[in-house]
Amino acid sequence: MFLNRNRLLSYFLICISFSIMSAQEVLDQKVKVIGYKKIVVQGNILDLPIYPDNNNFFTDKNDDIHHIIPEDSEDFLASWDTKRFNPYSKGSVDFPIKLVFSDKEYSSPVSRKMVVTSRFGWRRGRPHQGIDIDLQIGDSVKTLLDGKVRFARYYSSYGNVVVVRHHNGLETVYAHLSKLLVKENDVVSKGDILGKGGVTGNARGSHLHLEVRYRGKSINPEYLFEFDSDTKIRSEALFVTRKWASPRSHKSTRQSKIVVHKTIDHINVSEELKKKTYVVRKGDTLHRIANEHGLAVSEICKNNSINYNSVLKIGQEIIIN
Repeated sequence: MFLNRNRLLSYFLICISFSIMSAQEVLDQKVKVIGYKKIVVQGNILDLPIYPDNNNFFTDKNDDIHHIIPEDSEDFLASWDTKRFNPYSKGSVDFPIKLVFSDKEYSSPVSRKMVVTSRFGWRRGRPHQGIDIDLQIGDSVKTLLDGKVRFARYYSSYGNVVVVRHHNGLETVYAHLSKLLVKENDVVSKGDILGKGGVTGNARGSHLHLEVRYRGKSINPEYLFEFDSDTKIRSEALFVTRKWASPRSHKSTRQSKIVVHKTIDHINVSEELKKKTYVVRKGDTLHRIANEHGLAVSEICKNNSINYNSVLKIGQEIIIN
């Protein structure tokens, strides 16, 4: 009996070993990589392997990819709120902002040729925080990049609007839609249709109002994306300075000269980081100084520890940066 038990045990162990070897051979067959999908994780680009379609591993299908794109990074999860258009309203942004993209190209938000009719900048005495792209009522409006819908509803002057958060923390805003075709928490792929173009909200004629935001701060979309037939992202990694997030520094009637900062070294320290001063002249007011230097009055007050009603003196030095 003792020998029989030993033989049974040996046979059992042999079977287990054979099963493990067979499983390993199957695994080895399944791990053949057919390509890679770039993803962004906390500011770094990683190459995610894509496996063939004929197994149970992840494939190159969009639905499978979305399940493994990490959504636990600080930038992606920060202030996730499907009820408020801007959940970052009480927060602040430190400049320069570093952005990393996992794609070299974006998807055009419209099917027709992109024609920018109004740009990011100062317009009719107010800040225009995005760009307007021509379209007809009923035209499809598509997401620029992969992401997840954070906000999709009617909101104030934006009308029917969709906000998509992307995996580097950036958000794109699509406004004045006539119809919404997605809802909050929907996962979308680059080029997916979000809704139909329209004139809802405060819109003068049919167009798509497109904004790009990071933690609630609007960024000049043309600094990040080339709005032409090539649909290129300007750089895999870039730094957004205060200038490119301030409508006062730009005019809505013309495109600003684009100088992309790909590294910290590319930033002109004397103009962007170093504090500058302005000497008050006769007739100067806080509003005049703010408009001249593309700043908000509140920024000047904060930098100089003064208030809106402070009396300026000729020769006084005001910090502007």
